Amino acid sequence: MTGRQHHYVLTTRWTGNRGSGTSGYRDYGREHEVRMASKPDQVLLGSADPTFRGDAARFNPEELLLAALSQCHLLSYLHACVMAGVVVVDYSDQATGIMVTTADGGGHFTEVTLHPTVTIAAGSDPDAAEHAHETATRMCFIASSVNFPVRHEPTTIVAS
Repeated sequence: MTGRQHHYVLTTRWTGNRGSGTSGYRDYGREHEVRMASKPDQVLLGSADPTFRGDAARFNPEELLLAALSQCHLLSYLHACVMAGVVVVDYSDQATGIMVTTADGGGHFTEVTLHPTVTIAAGSDPDAAEHAHETATRMCFIASSVNFPVRHEPTTIVAS
């Protein structure tokens, strides 16, 4: 499968025109919708981070980047565990990310840390479960695409 291209398409539509468009920084809303052709009946409601005059009730791009990294690690980790013979029976993650703003109004993420708590079945190898996180990090398409470190601080529990 090396070298195959995969294309993803979505439509983002701004819904924050309050009547005068972007006539001033405070005159428009940051609300928008994200739709995917493959999921025509579902819409993801987005906005800017509240720090940047966004709606806290909606997803912002920074949260979605963090969610994508957490989801990708989960999916890659489950696959890595199957390959290593580790039986995962429960998984949750408390992902954290740090973004810094710059003097010119831009900014960037400096790191993301995933804190997965994984419960494995009795008889599964805890060392293999821990090592699978490293494999998952290498396998994750999203983590491989960002220019900042994606760390993981896992907790492994062996079910009784």
